[in-house]
Amino acid sequence: MASPPDTSKTTKLERYNSYLRRINTARLLTLSSQLLFRTTILAALLLILLFTLHHPPLSSFSFSSSPPHSHRSLLSSSSSSSTSSSLSSHSFQRQVLHSATPRNPTGLSVLVTGAAGFVGSHCSLALKKRGDGVLGLDNFNSYYDPSLKRSRQSLLSKHSIFIVDGDINDSSLLKTLFDLTPFTHILHLAAQAGVRYAMRNPQSYISSNIAGFVSLLEVAAKSADPQPSIVWASSSSVYGLNVENPFSELHRTDRPASLYAATKKAGEEIAHTYNHIYGLSITGLRFFTVYGPWGRPDMAYFFFTKSILSGKPITVFKTQDGAGEVARDFTYIDDVVKGCLGALDTAEKSTGSGGKKKGQAQLRIYNLGNTSPVPVGKLVGILEGLLGVKAKKNVVKMPSNGDVPYTHANVSLAEHDFGYRPTTDLAAGLRKFVKWYVQYYGIKNKVHGGVGGGIDVSEVASV
Repeated sequence: MASPPDTSKTTKLERYNSYLRRINTARLLTLSSQLLFRTTILAALLLILLFTLHHPPLSSFSFSSSPPHSHRSLLSSSSSSSTSSSLSSHSFQRQVLHSATPRNPTGLSVLVTGAAGFVGSHCSLALKKRGDGVLGLDNFNSYYDPSLKRSRQSLLSKHSIFIVDGDINDSSLLKTLFDLTPFTHILHLAAQAGVRYAMRNPQSYISSNIAGFVSLLEVAAKSADPQPSIVWASSSSVYGLNVENPFSELHRTDRPASLYAATKKAGEEIAHTYNHIYGLSITGLRFFTVYGPWGRPDMAYFFFTKSILSGKPITVFKTQDGAGEVARDFTYIDDVVKGCLGALDTAEKSTGSGGKKKGQAQLRIYNLGNTSPVPVGKLVGILEGLLGVKAKKNVVKMPSNGDVPYTHANVSLAEHDFGYRPTTDLAAGLRKFVKWYVQYYGIKNKVHGGVGGGIDVSEVASV
C-alpha cells in the first residue's frame, strides 16, 4: 500500500510564498507612499515658487500708507532708473552713497522719508544746497496725484538727490540703507496726511503714522550704527479740542478731534518710549497748515485755486455755531524748512548702541507756525485778487468730521532754542504759490484778462 503524500513541505512552501508576497506588497506600498509624499512636497515647492515670483512680499501689503488699490512693491529708483534696480546692485549702491555723502566735511548725512512730498522735497533741496548729504525714501502712493510727486522727484534728481522708491514698513530695506550709509540724522516726514480722508480709509493712518513710525524707530534703535538723531513731523492737530490759545507745547493734547490727530499724538508717545528705552535723540515738530509752491492738492488753498480758475464753486466753512469763520495759522513752506533745519542742527546725538541705552537722550517737541491766524474767507479774497477771478462761494457750517475751527501757534520755544522766526505773511506766500501754480499747470493764458495782479510767471521760484 502506497504511503500518503507529504503535505507538510507543500504547506510550508505556500506559507513561505505567502510571507514573501506580504513583504513585497508592504515594500511596494511603502515605496508608493514615499513616492507620493515626495511628489506632493515637490508640487508644493513649485507652487510656493510660482506664488513668490508672481506676487510681492506680504510685508508690502501689510503696512502701506496708500489705499488698497495703490499698494506697490519695493524698489524703483530715481526718475532716470528702472524698477529692475536691486538692493545689491552696484548701481543702486553708488546712487545711495553719492546722494547721502555730504560735500562739506562737517555736513550732515540725512535720510529724508517722504522726500517726494511737499515738505520733504523742499527740505531735501535746502539740505543739499548747503552741502549736506541727502537720501530720500518715498512710496509714491496715490493719496493725491502721484505725477506731482514724480515731478518733485525729477526736480530733486537735477540736484543729485536720489529717492529710493520703497516703504518705511520694509525693515529689510531700511537695514540695507543703514548698512550702506551711517546716517547722522533722519528727517521723518512720511505720513498719511489729511483729516477727512480718515473717515474713508482709517487703516491707512494706522499703517503709516503708527506702524511705519515704529518700524523706522526699531531699525534706528537696534540696527543703525551709530544711532541717528531723529526729527519727525507731528501736527498741530494734536491740540484737538484745546480751547486755550495761542497753542503752546504745554497745553493739553489728550483730546484729539480726528483719527489723524490721534495717530500723531500716538507718535509723540511712541517717540517718548523709544527715547526712554533705547536712548534715541528725538525731536517732534508740530506743523501748522503749511502752504506754498509744490504744495499738496488736498489743501484748501490749492483746490480753491483750481476751482476758482475753472469757474467751479468752492465751499467755505463757518464755525458750527455760525458765529464766526474758520481760521488757520497758515505757515509758508520756507519758514517751515528753516524750522526743520534748525531742529536738525541742534539735535544732540543719540546715546544708545545695538538696542541698548547708555545714557539720557534728548527729547523735544516744538510748534512750527506763523503766529497769525487768518480766516479762510480772507484767504479766498487774496486768491481772487491774485487770479483776477471772483470765486463762487458756498458758505456752510463746518461738518463734524474731525476738523477744528481754528489754529494759532505759540512758537516762542522754537525761537529760543534754534532761532525760528516766521517772516512770510499769507498774501506774500500765496503770491509765490500762484506764480508756481500757473506755470506748473500752464494755465496763465486761459484766465480771462490774464492772472490778476500783474504776476510775472518768469519770477516763479524753482521751488
